[in-house]
Amino acid sequence: MITALPFVHPDEIRARFSSAMSNMYQTEVPLYSDLLQLVAETNNQTMEQSPELTRHLLRTGEIERLNMERHGAIRVGTAAELATLRRLFAVMGMVPVGYYDLAPAGVPVHSTAFRAVHEASLQICPFRIFTSLLRLELIERPEMRQQAVDILAKRNIFTPRLIELIVKHETAGGLADNDTADFITESLETFRWHNQATVSVEIYQQLHDQHRLIADVVAFKGPHINHLTPRTLNIDAVQAAMPKHNIPPKAVIEGPPPRHCPILLRQTSFKALEEKVAFVSSDGQIIQGNHTARFGEIEQRGAALTAKGRNLYDRLLQAAQDQLQTPANEENAAQYMAILSEKFSQFPDNYPAMRAEKLAFFRYFPTEKKLGGSATSIQNLTLDELIGAGFIQFEPLVYEDFLPVSAAGIFQSNLGDKGQNHFAGHSSKQDFQRDLGADVVDELQLYEKTQQRSLTACAAALKLTSLSL
Repeated sequence: MITALPFVHPDEIRARFSSAMSNMYQTEVPLYSDLLQLVAETNNQTMEQSPELTRHLLRTGEIERLNMERHGAIRVGTAAELATLRRLFAVMGMVPVGYYDLAPAGVPVHSTAFRAVHEASLQICPFRIFTSLLRLELIERPEMRQQAVDILAKRNIFTPRLIELIVKHETAGGLADNDTADFITESLETFRWHNQATVSVEIYQQLHDQHRLIADVVAFKGPHINHLTPRTLNIDAVQAAMPKHNIPPKAVIEGPPPRHCPILLRQTSFKALEEKVAFVSSDGQIIQGNHTARFGEIEQRGAALTAKGRNLYDRLLQAAQDQLQTPANEENAAQYMAILSEKFSQFPDNYPAMRAEKLAFFRYFPTEKKLGGSATSIQNLTLDELIGAGFIQFEPLVYEDFLPVSAAGIFQSNLGDKGQNHFAGHSSKQDFQRDLGADVVDELQLYEKTQQRSLTACAAALKLTSLSL
């Protein structure tokens, strides 16, 4: 009798893939290794200087995931590529979360983030991939648009073995260890850098003149990973230290200003590398050229905001940008940060106030305080009363997603500022979901469910019939 081999858990496959991807990118972009070292040193120093932060990381379990935390970003050109990526990421327990339209910010894509959705899975491996689909309809010249369609139709960004393994996972319900090793090896081929373009230098230049990102998506064999992002506990310290390590930072940190209680997401990066690329001329000659696409990014994650909190965040960010009147750059970076800090003084900077005003999501934990003979007497206490009595503590839920403005800002600052400031045409979440082959998950609902699960766990620990906000 042949015994079926046990399947590897999707969380384990994701963790292995994330590690392999990071190793590959360190080989391809050595400066990324320097960035990882700088971030690790900064995190250790920050925790030494802030016992309160260290206690928070220990209580929430984030300290275990901190050093492995990465997000990557890729861009694909066709609906078929996007739909197959969805199936690939499903093997690793990653689903599409959120819809992002970057076209109004001058980037001709719309996107989603593939990630795990349950807090237990995120603790094991929080790896995310921000995945963008090129919006070919935004290419102005019809002949150039058709040329891009024809070029993309000729390529296959997945190996035959990878497709075979994806189908095996879908039909059998999982992958055994030997297949998992193959899956990771074959998947990396999709994201590997290719230093030879699939088009002539003339066609590349025409695509580039439309938008640098269009050339990046269309002119190569596949959607090379264009950045990987470690998580820091002090992004301002990393930004200041980057030049001393010969890592050139972008001018402005994207997102909210520095705060005692971080919210959402702050991002910065080192500027994109100019890399040598080989083009083939119409007569078969190899022509050496350059392409700028890949960079290293750093992120600092804070509290996930409710819809009310996001509305306040968006309003304050827009007010700062309206006052500055021009895009933030190297010349006005200090002025912009001052304006941003002044505007965000309206956003409470302590967790009890953020919780009281329902601006952020929180995770609740039973304390060590013993019930004693009070099990019956606490039945009628509210959540706030239980917190006040010392039976429950709370910590902010970490934001696991992305900000459209941050994503666009990172892309623009690294791909150059000469392109259009905006694209005509409306984005369509419905069209994106059609091309994806599935609906995207509402991230706010995920945070609400995590918050409620923590309340349910507290109720069980305190022998309460129920507990709610």
